[in-house]
Amino acid sequence: MSPDTVTTIDGTLVQHGRLSDRIYVMHLSPADLPGILDDLDALAQRERYTKIFVKVPASALPLFIARGYIVEARVPRFFRGREDGYFAAKFFDADRRQESADVAAVIAAVREKAGDARPAGLPPGWKYAPGSEDDADDLAALYGEVFATYPFPIADPGYLRETMAGDYRYFTVRTADGRLAAASSAEIYREDENVEMTDFAVHPDFRGQNLSGLLLSRMEGEMRAAGMKTAFTIARALSYPINATFARAGYAWGGTLVNNTNICGGFESMNVWYRPLVR
Repeated sequence: MSPDTVTTIDGTLVQHGRLSDRIYVMHLSPADLPGILDDLDALAQRERYTKIFVKVPASALPLFIARGYIVEARVPRFFRGREDGYFAAKFFDADRRQESADVAAVIAAVREKAGDARPAGLPPGWKYAPGSEDDADDLAALYGEVFATYPFPIADPGYLRETMAGDYRYFTVRTADGRLAAASSAEIYREDENVEMTDFAVHPDFRGQNLSGLLLSRMEGEMRAAGMKTAFTIARALSYPINATFARAGYAWGGTLVNNTNICGGFESMNVWYRPLVR
């Protein structure tokens, strides 16, 4: 199945498609309110999608609640370090709203690790470096091996090069002999002054070395330097390792996006974790 499409509706950035059977409003343009609500409903009905989810500033939330949206997650001072943000969802299928009890168990387990950051270092000869176009083929191969399905076409080197030319930054860890051991990316929302820490992948041969924790630490430093005020992630809710990585790094749990994303071969709920990058 083809990856979902990223497009714009007026000034609002939207991803939608059959893979995740949803509409994801990645950036809501306030100038498009309230008309964008009708546009989203029309698109969902035309394509028979079963979910819409939107990152909504607190000031606009009442408009969405009045149209049948519910709050799935909250991030304080999400927009420009000032206004709270909400992940609001509208479901068109009752079954999609049903959450697994296992998600709560994972959250409880990783919260015990909160703030328990482990020193992140690399074996002798290994190197951390920002990703470049020269890394695109290796990045695509790693992502293709780690993820059976993914909401964005990150196993395509051309897509990676295209995003590198925009507001995506990639990060890599290579072994002493040059193998790509781990990678991640930062998706920068300059207007909102927040950044999504995402696309974490560790090659099966190199797991258990806290490489994701090292990448996250380095990413935070670079994103602070870039002027971002809040970091967040949308992590697979049933994956203990990635949730533990963010809990250990001092991120707070903001909520769970129910049956949100087609990733690793099937639909999964996703946890929102966040951390202020400025005091």
